Amino acid sequence: MIAGVVAFITFLFPNDAKFKYEFDKGQSWRYEDLRAPFDFAIRKPAEEVEAEKKKLRESFTPFYELNLEVIKDKKRSLAGEFDHQLELVKNEGQFEDVVRRPEAYLQFGKRFLENLFQRGILQLAPEHEGKGEDFVINVVRGNTTQPKTVGNLLNVEKAKELLSDSLPYSSLAEPEFLYPILEGQISPNLTYNDTLTRKILQEELSKIPVYRGRVSKGQIIVTKGAYITDDLYQKLISFRAQYEEEVTQKQSYLGVFAGYLLLSSLIIGIFLLYVRLYASPVFSSFNKLIFILLWLVAYSYLVYAVEQVGLLSVYMIPFCILPIVIKNFYNERLALFTHLVVVLLASFLSSLGYEFAFLQILAGIVVLLSDVETREWSRFFYSIFFIFLVYVSGYLGLSLIVEGNIMEVDWTEVSWLALSAFLTLLAYPLIPLLERFFGFTSSITLVELSDMNRPLLRELSLKAPGTLQHSLQVANLSEEAARRIGANPLLVKVAALYHDIGKTLKPEYFIENQSGKNPHDELSDLESAQVIISHVTEGVKMAKKARLPNILIDFIKTHHGTTRTEYFYRNYIKEHPEAEVDEHDFQYPGPKPRSKEETILMLADSIEAACKSLKNPTEEGLWSLIDKIISGKITMGQLEHSNMSFKELEECKAVFKQMMKSVHHVRIEYPEEKTEKEQEEEPQK
Repeated sequence: MIAGVVAFITFLFPNDAKFKYEFDKGQSWRYEDLRAPFDFAIRKPAEEVEAEKKKLRESFTPFYELNLEVIKDKKRSLAGEFDHQLELVKNEGQFEDVVRRPEAYLQFGKRFLENLFQRGILQLAPEHEGKGEDFVINVVRGNTTQPKTVGNLLNVEKAKELLSDSLPYSSLAEPEFLYPILEGQISPNLTYNDTLTRKILQEELSKIPVYRGRVSKGQIIVTKGAYITDDLYQKLISFRAQYEEEVTQKQSYLGVFAGYLLLSSLIIGIFLLYVRLYASPVFSSFNKLIFILLWLVAYSYLVYAVEQVGLLSVYMIPFCILPIVIKNFYNERLALFTHLVVVLLASFLSSLGYEFAFLQILAGIVVLLSDVETREWSRFFYSIFFIFLVYVSGYLGLSLIVEGNIMEVDWTEVSWLALSAFLTLLAYPLIPLLERFFGFTSSITLVELSDMNRPLLRELSLKAPGTLQHSLQVANLSEEAARRIGANPLLVKVAALYHDIGKTLKPEYFIENQSGKNPHDELSDLESAQVIISHVTEGVKMAKKARLPNILIDFIKTHHGTTRTEYFYRNYIKEHPEAEVDEHDFQYPGPKPRSKEETILMLADSIEAACKSLKNPTEEGLWSLIDKIISGKITMGQLEHSNMSFKELEECKAVFKQMMKSVHHVRIEYPEEKTEKEQEEEPQK
């Protein structure tokens, strides 16, 4: 699996060589003097070339093609219409001169139309309308092209005006007969040739020079410590482009691939070593390891895909989703380390340079410092705002270093960063989705499970109200202790609410629910022990049936560890001194607590229950009992698998003492007031 991840990411990397110098405008050249290893031309800035192209487009004259083939069709159409009208006037006895010599009229009409269409009747394209009479177009007539202004060309209106002006001065006796016939034949034959215009425009654009100046082989390009001006920057850009082209032709693809493979293996190898040493539960679980490695694959492919689309920017990718999700399921350290590894891999795939890596690492740190909490919308939105603020501030700082002027800042990139911050909101719906898919438990789910109207908690409140009160007290103790040592307070609080749900099956057998006769009086010690122990095994069954997360089920299993039901065990020995006792019959199935949260719950559960047994608790009595309980757990080896340190154990103990003191209203004992006689004798003493 790991080899597959490394190979997949490596194949995403470009197959060309990387330029070995990093530079930017406004900075100093920190390398040794650089001499040109070959001749190369100096490129113009892209903005300058684009400005020249824009100017050419604006001044470029479009091409309009004169269609002379239309003359034959128009003459043919004119002859047909002329014959039709002639028949009509013959029947009506009008236009005697036309009837007498129709051929003269028809020939005049044909010559007039031919002259019009030879001259050209213009139809402007929509994009050229409103350009004015001085707008120049290229008139294509066969193989010749002639520029003309629109004002010197005929259009349909002008052609009709010319017709009405010309007919009265003709040698014809009845020219008005021809007017409606000729007017109907007038139509544009000088139209826009979009294909030819685009072709010629592209040819002209390609002729715009993209180079200015040349650097010869052996000539110094830049000296050490030199300030990189705009001109020097263009010279270095040109050298880099030529260098990459030259080296790419000579290099071996396998060599470049091997280099990227080595780097990918190194980055992912170090990351896995960290996971093995400091997050061993993740490393030892196939499911959890897949979850972590998928982030590396997903973000690497996202960067690769965005880089292939010229209109998009890698800045739009919401990298901050990663630390939010990882922190929600694991911890800040693993979230930060995973984020760093993802950014390192992405920086090889991105063309944005060190600015990209700087901004993403900074944003990831801010995510963890802002303590993003997805279950609280207000804090979540504040965190998104902080991410956006860091993105914008960081980008402005980097831009000012390069440009030296806020007016030169590329605000398009700021909009991409704003989109990235907005897309970080996807972390909220993504967490429950990943939780269901990979079997994790998020804070959102824990908050839902803490609702007292959940079926198991509601059943507990109805059938075992005393147990519920005990669970609530344990939850308060556990939550505060977890917060003190940096454990997960929400997790241990919710676990405390559910840890005794097995007692709902036989609530009367547990002292906190008893109000009269004790049912254990009718059972043997062994039977009583089995009933008490069953609240763990039955609780696990109920939790699985209710589909509680496995992490909460582990709390039910471990909250008594492998301890004994001590009262019934000792009573059984006392009553059966000669019999062999199987200790396992009185022992909880376990396992022993492993996480800090499980350890806290075990201690809080025992302490809360034991402190209730004190009739008149004093501060000294409470503290002595708490010390005794914790020492007993250590002596019995119940904490031997726990990853809690002794320092953290002492901090938890201090929290338990303080809170139990408040719960039992223990007051400080003040000395009794002295009598008047004792006050008089005091100075003498």
